[in-house]
Amino acid sequence: MLSRRAILAAAATTSAGMMTTSATAKTEWDTIAAQYDVSRDVIQLENGNFGTMARPVYAAYRAHLERITREGSFYARRQAGPDLMAVRAKTAAVLGVAPDEILLTRGATEALQVLIAGYDRLKAGDAVLIADLDYDETQAAFQDLVKRRGVRLVSIALPEPATYQGLIDAYEKTLKADPAIKLMMLTHVSHRTGLVLPVKEIVAMARARGVDTIVDAAHSWGQLDFTLPDLGADFVGFTCHKWIGAPLGTGVAYIRKERLDAIAPALEAIGHGIDAKLHTGTTNFAATLAIKDALEFHLRVGAKAKETRLRALRDRWAEALRDHPRLEILTPSDARLTCGITSFRLKGKTSVEENRAVAADLLQRFNIFTVERPGVAKGACVRVTPALFTHESEIDALIAALKAIA
Repeated sequence: MLSRRAILAAAATTSAGMMTTSATAKTEWDTIAAQYDVSRDVIQLENGNFGTMARPVYAAYRAHLERITREGSFYARRQAGPDLMAVRAKTAAVLGVAPDEILLTRGATEALQVLIAGYDRLKAGDAVLIADLDYDETQAAFQDLVKRRGVRLVSIALPEPATYQGLIDAYEKTLKADPAIKLMMLTHVSHRTGLVLPVKEIVAMARARGVDTIVDAAHSWGQLDFTLPDLGADFVGFTCHKWIGAPLGTGVAYIRKERLDAIAPALEAIGHGIDAKLHTGTTNFAATLAIKDALEFHLRVGAKAKETRLRALRDRWAEALRDHPRLEILTPSDARLTCGITSFRLKGKTSVEENRAVAADLLQRFNIFTVERPGVAKGACVRVTPALFTHESEIDALIAALKAIA
């Protein structure tokens, strides 16, 4: 796998499909961006859906697929097992946990469904807690858990505007008011607004009250610089096809070894330990194998460097427009609560239809692709999500467009 220096050198010397060459690249990030063969027909500022694979990751994915197609069942029966275990070991090492504490899944949604549906420590009279910024599918999974377990659902709206202590206080106030809450959902980075929760502090506070926490880290892994122990959580779901940049259909479920018994097995007769918690049948070997290649590229660029770059792109527009009289920026200036993702709304425009119209206007008039996000208690919004291949000039185009429409 290329070193960081080699990534830069390759981008400066490879011409086919590149965004820049050594003659035109102005910054190190231009050359890293050149490793992504993305369409420039539009300014792509909706990269929260999934992350485009970098060229070396895509090449490795194709090589894996070619080998599997060529060798067929001979590969599946004889070599797939050891290869997949190597991917699992690499993934666990990057996360900072043991291989027997993680499952490779088909995405964060499946990982979180395993954790939510399998959690079997609830009894009649208990309650579970979700918030407005949690992902739609995790909210639905908690609602299903309520029906199946006969417990009560508590839902809160997180403060807007948010502060670091205010977020901790919002959860603590709710837990104090309702001692029946025994399980809660926490979303590390909201897919709706980009708000970053102080997960470690909230998890510790909840644990002191006897409350378990399931953490959705779909948008944080690969976008923020952390390892799993930093969160202090027992149950976490990740995706690999967003900010890690692996192929679609890849993710991770984490269960702390000492808490394995809190998640019921999917099939009693198949597997043991954490492997009993999910059975998917034959998996997409090529996609799963490419997780390792994506992690190697991620590490070469550097988790801290990625976080710094994505936040800089975010700050370039969000902080420049923070005091605009007709715009609401939905994440604060506090770097502890921000990442690359940030949403906005035009003041007074809170419906899904109005925000969908704003996103459509940005695309039709200014060639900028964003997406509306519903579900925020104070009103829908438009999400802006840069990527490593995003140029400052594209962010500046967004600034100009927002000034024009506001």
